[in-house]
Amino acid sequence: MRIIFQALKYVSFPVQTLAKCAKMIPVMIWGTIIMRKKYGGKDYFFAVIVTLGCSLFILYPASMDVSPFNKGRESTIWGVSLMLGYLGFDGFTSTFQDKLFKGYDMEIHNQIFYTTMCSCVLSLSGLILQNHLIPAVDFMFRHPDCFSDVVILSSVATASQFFISYTIRTFGALTFATIMTTRQLVSILLSCVWFVHPLSWMQWVGAAIVFGALYTRSFLRSKPQKPAVASPPRGSSPNPPNNS
Repeated sequence: MRIIFQALKYVSFPVQTLAKCAKMIPVMIWGTIIMRKKYGGKDYFFAVIVTLGCSLFILYPASMDVSPFNKGRESTIWGVSLMLGYLGFDGFTSTFQDKLFKGYDMEIHNQIFYTTMCSCVLSLSGLILQNHLIPAVDFMFRHPDCFSDVVILSSVATASQFFISYTIRTFGALTFATIMTTRQLVSILLSCVWFVHPLSWMQWVGAAIVFGALYTRSFLRSKPQKPAVASPPRGSSPNPPNNS
């Protein structure tokens, strides 16, 4: 998470959101490397289609004054590199969690506990090395009303980890990446409806591409396959004898 926050210093928010929509592709790459999974051409095709649909939705807003190309921070090479690093590490995390669940039959609460402990150690080390620990504590003392907001945010984030881990353990990392990609688009759609933001025709096309690809992928996976007909043993007659 620190990588994505750091990237916001160098790239605009739409560019960051656009990069997060491409999460399915690195998850498939890591799945091939770590878990020796073999994805078919359909899986790669749908991953590219979903990413394309999200790209159309974000890059073509209804009003061109809020276009990411006319507003926001300049997308520097360092910022784009940070986003690529975020995608790589984020895809590795969910894929490795999937491997731990399948390889060691690990419980959800155990994995969340150890992952959170490692995150605490890394975050504390980063604060100490960058001399940000004392200013952070001083800020909390000077703004005590912020403490309740931090507690609420932390509680919601912890609860979401249980849903995330359960999804990865039950359905796999690629399904989780598909859900998270859809969540990005649904969040933007709800925001547009709630705050009465108009959608351009290109955004409607992008939304149709994303949901159409996801529903088509789910339909193809849920299609019942014909059971294979067992071949008769060698040396036996293909037709049963007639005793009449």
